[in-house]
Amino acid sequence: MRVPRTFAFTDLSGFTNYTAAFGDDAAGRLLGAFRSLARDIASERGVRIAKWLGDGCMVVSVNQEACIAFALDLEHRSAEVCAPLTLRIGIASGHALLFEGDDYIGSAVNMAARLCDAAGPFEILIPTMQIERLPQGVTAMPHEALVLRGFPGEVEVVQLTGALESDGADTSEL
Repeated sequence: MRVPRTFAFTDLSGFTNYTAAFGDDAAGRLLGAFRSLARDIASERGVRIAKWLGDGCMVVSVNQEACIAFALDLEHRSAEVCAPLTLRIGIASGHALLFEGDDYIGSAVNMAARLCDAAGPFEILIPTMQIERLPQGVTAMPHEALVLRGFPGEVEVVQLTGALESDGADTSEL
């Protein structure tokens, strides 16, 4: 079944070097803190962590704004929790094949993964043509077009920045 979804891939840049410099135990503690933070924010924003990918994750959402809010919130809050590592994120939306009930296959999934790979430290990249509506306080900043493996030609992208404005939702009692 093909379903419309927004996907985000996250990656902690420098994790391998951090592990080499500080050891497996320190890396495990940092990764545990990152995963706990990601789970908390996913719950707050109404997105699902579809799978853990070592020092990153794949997130799926039925709502693009929620996925963008998750990404920006995770980027801001992980800056302290995961220091000295930096986070990079790629986001893409589109129809994907729901595969075996719990996985997704399709161009949007691949695009989000490639954008994550191409992102720099503290960058959240999304294709310009896929932006539906940005959450309050989020700005799309110009970014150079990218050539992404598996996609023909250049892909026009923007970098998402800003500070999320409160949406008035109170989930503290849930």
